[in-house]
Amino acid sequence: MAQPISFIKKRVLSEEEIKQQSLDQLKDSVAEHEQAIEKAIAVLSELYGSGVLEAAESLLKAKAKVAEIALNQVKRPEMTNMINNGLAAAGALSAIDPEQTSKLLGSVAKGLEEANEPQDKKLTVFSLMSALKDPDVNRAIGFGLRFLKGMGKGLGE
Repeated sequence: MAQPISFIKKRVLSEEEIKQQSLDQLKDSVAEHEQAIEKAIAVLSELYGSGVLEAAESLLKAKAKVAEIALNQVKRPEMTNMINNGLAAAGALSAIDPEQTSKLLGSVAKGLEEANEPQDKKLTVFSLMSALKDPDVNRAIGFGLRFLKGMGKGLGE
């Protein structure tokens, strides 16, 4: 009767065998992704030819200095104000119903279209008074007044 296996000897690869195994895996990978590698080389060649690669290399070499300059620029009060204003504007836009924004922008576009039409008539006080009878003008003025009232309430808070 055979004796049971009580010890397993693990095969340890030599450094040369490990290198050969890595080379074989690399060859397989290159063969498998040949087209992608050719395109990457073409892109790198174009970047090198246009000087972008050298610029990127210089940028990477000077990364500490570039980071310092960028931080100094961001710390300027003007930049801080711009960032804060951008965040405030984004917050305000997120509070507005997108459907209302779309309708308002569409109305502004229509108003600009009509405002660009040539007008030969002279504008008088009487023509302004009669324009108030126009439902479209009346609607726009009413909207403007309600907008100003709401804005005033907001400013009072």
